[in-house]
Amino acid sequence: MSVVKINVLTVPAEQREVLERRFGARAGVVESSDGFEWFELLRPVEGTDKYLVYTRWRDEESFTAWMEGPMKAAHQGQGQGQGGPGQGQGGGEGGDRPKPAASDSTLWSFEVVQQAGPKPA
Repeated sequence: MSVVKINVLTVPAEQREVLERRFGARAGVVESSDGFEWFELLRPVEGTDKYLVYTRWRDEESFTAWMEGPMKAAHQGQGQGQGGPGQGQGGGEGGDRPKPAASDSTLWSFEVVQQAGPKPA
């Protein structure tokens, strides 16, 4: 079964718009990565400053390959943020990297053991 990676980003109120804009402008490399299944950026509604970056992968190996390839390249200033765990920080052109929007990041990992979708009408 699939694996889920949830990156928990602590984002101060004044940086929310920056984080969301960076995710919206991401190059989309994660979507074309082998084994990628789903992405969601979840904005907190109340009571927390934590954003959740949800990605789902075919297997751990697919996630690891993305982390060691496109994601690592993006964080080394070789491209814009790619929109997966640890993303939203963005990279700048010409090595001029902006300040991270998140002040802290924690990665949670899960295996999907059960799933359900809507019943057909």
